[in-house]
Amino acid sequence: MKQLLLIAAFAAASISINAQNNLSSENQNKRIIKEISSDRVIPPYNLEVTFDKTVHVIFPSEVKYIDLGSPNIIAGKAEAAENVVRVKSAVKGFNEETNFSVITDEGSFYSFNVKYANEPQKLNIEMKDFIHDGAVVNRPNNSMEIYLSELGNESPQEVNLTMKSIYKNNKKEIKNIESKRFGIQFLLKGIYIQNDLLYFHTEVKNSSNVPFDLDFVRWKIVDKKVAKRTAIQETVIEPVRAFHFVTKIQGRSLERTVFAMNKFTIPDDKKLVVELFEKNGGRHQSFDIGNDDIVHAETTSNFK
Repeated sequence: MKQLLLIAAFAAASISINAQNNLSSENQNKRIIKEISSDRVIPPYNLEVTFDKTVHVIFPSEVKYIDLGSPNIIAGKAEAAENVVRVKSAVKGFNEETNFSVITDEGSFYSFNVKYANEPQKLNIEMKDFIHDGAVVNRPNNSMEIYLSELGNESPQEVNLTMKSIYKNNKKEIKNIESKRFGIQFLLKGIYIQNDLLYFHTEVKNSSNVPFDLDFVRWKIVDKKVAKRTAIQETVIEPVRAFHFVTKIQGRSLERTVFAMNKFTIPDDKKLVVELFEKNGGRHQSFDIGNDDIVHAETTSNFK
């Protein structure tokens, strides 16, 4: 009998301890739960859509991501326009409010609350004024930057400002890396390093009267010497950003571009070849960059 009483007492004590532990755990959970304060909420923009008309939203840079809150609306980038999103209703006269979100390549996040309207008052909307070329003073107080996978840990807005600074300073740090023929001169003005990104500042000068239509620029690492009957080994390097990339250089004019790339170096037996191709033409240009040029890249710390 005493043994039974002891077992019962022990069981009751265990239940009491477990209950206290559970209650203590619940209290702890309550203490660590925090409400989202209003200054942490990104305010959405109100947008009206309809079934028979398309709303166009123009962003200051390329759109990288679009997410829709419901199938009542459809949205996507306009053809041949990377910074324009078109939105319209997929269901005529839907009643419930929905939303959609957009992320641009400069790391900005935009949110929209969408309602149906028979006659939307705003069909063409420009978002540029809300960030004004990346100036921090004109961004919302609670604006938080989005990081994009192709830039790794680099801030998209910092990358954009760095490219603008290089372009604005317009220094010629490198000499004699160029190609010149058929009235076209393609040259490298400088190589810069900031954190894990390399920046290449290039210039195309058209001394002829015939406009130069740029098709594409190719960056590739190739062997310095290729033996006969040996396959050419090459590795193409893709820029992650290009600032002021112009596809037409008018006669008697010049244009400059700043390319950003993930950091890399080149083995001694290889070189970086940069090729400029003319669209529907034959005035192609190319120059070589060696590993010494890359490892002596300048910093951007003195730029304003």
